[in-house]
Amino acid sequence: MMETTMKNFFLFLSQNKLMNQAAKKWGLRFGANRFVAGETIREAIQKVQNLNEKGLVCTLDHLGEFVFSREEAIESADYCVKTLDAIHQAGVNSNLSLKLTQIGLDIDIDLCRSNMRRILDTAKKYGNFVRIDMEDYGHCQQTLDLLEELRRDYDNVGTVIQAYLYRTEKDIEKMKGVSLRLVKGAYKESPEVAYPDKKDVDENYKKIIKMHLLSGSYTAIASHDDQIIEYTKRLVEEYKIPRDQFEFQMLYGIRTQAQVELARQGYTMRVYVPYGNDWYGYFMRRLAERPANVAFVLKGMVSK
Repeated sequence: MMETTMKNFFLFLSQNKLMNQAAKKWGLRFGANRFVAGETIREAIQKVQNLNEKGLVCTLDHLGEFVFSREEAIESADYCVKTLDAIHQAGVNSNLSLKLTQIGLDIDIDLCRSNMRRILDTAKKYGNFVRIDMEDYGHCQQTLDLLEELRRDYDNVGTVIQAYLYRTEKDIEKMKGVSLRLVKGAYKESPEVAYPDKKDVDENYKKIIKMHLLSGSYTAIASHDDQIIEYTKRLVEEYKIPRDQFEFQMLYGIRTQAQVELARQGYTMRVYVPYGNDWYGYFMRRLAERPANVAFVLKGMVSK
């Protein structure tokens, strides 16, 4: 009960615009730098280089929320392009992840589409891949519709599917051949659209992992849960699924030893590496996910 209350509290805080504005002035204090790789592209690229040296591949995400103007959306898209440029120039092994609301989805769909095409053109030039992060339920259908449109012209783009939504199984059935990152889901959603019980989410997660892998589609299993990881290992062994058809993914700063161990075992292990000064919402959702994350931050605050 206490864990659920804490989770809801931090999810509530993640949507607070005044706190988000204040956080930009604080900088990466109070433990946020454990989960965020820095505020600049240079800092993020250095962290990616360090991870690559450990046998890990990455995806970089320039954090951004509460984008309300065309200028902010264009600036955010510019950052995505600059990130792709920096990845290429540094020669690091990293994809790009982004949110459509960052580049104008809530402002003007045509603006968002134009920004997305500019980003994908840059990625295509460098032979790189772009992952569209899934946001809350209200943006789910818009995201999938735009992805379907973009895939008519680009093969270097995929998205994220969340296991806690009731609709997910039907979405998976329609997305054979699409590179997907499969996650449990990190937003607070109504029981009208999402499974409220963890057990049901876990079962649905296993179901969609199996569905997408057996369809022959590239699958990224993004989880820190040992049960899910072991389930995937057994599944790919049983069905003789080649290791170049899937990868494991974890967040920067979480279970770092497990990440290295999976890479040592010969699996592709991709680290989701966020950076930027708009880190507040992302940080709050990480605190909501695991009480251990809160304990780490409180310890850091006391030691300062």
